[in-house]
Amino acid sequence: MSLKIRLSRGGAKKRPFYKVVLADSRSPRDGKFIEKLGTYNPMLPVDHAERLILKEERIKHWLSVGAQPTDRVARFLAVAGYIAARVQPEQSKQPQPKAKAQERLKEQQKAAEAAAAAAAEAPAGE
Repeated sequence: MSLKIRLSRGGAKKRPFYKVVLADSRSPRDGKFIEKLGTYNPMLPVDHAERLILKEERIKHWLSVGAQPTDRVARFLAVAGYIAARVQPEQSKQPQPKAKAQERLKEQQKAAEAAAAAAAEAPAGE
């Protein structure tokens, strides 16, 4: 049985409220869980004390037993100092311009640099 520390959604429509729970990885998001480890209210301001409430000793216990946090919960735990921050993978090259467009951009940059150099060399009085 693999354990996950994850968010379980509650609250009304367009008014989210989450419980930080420990659950079996096979159970549904809002379904059965083993233990409630805290709460997260995204509707509160970032600096509000009750935006994120965590039970420190229980989280440390479950992490030591082998529970794995989801990406969002891992971010919360890293900010709180319980675990090290995960490394964000580099973005793929897919959204970058294709080869010919990159060549055009390089040519435009060279032309702009040459124009700037020519303008700097020309006397200001002319």
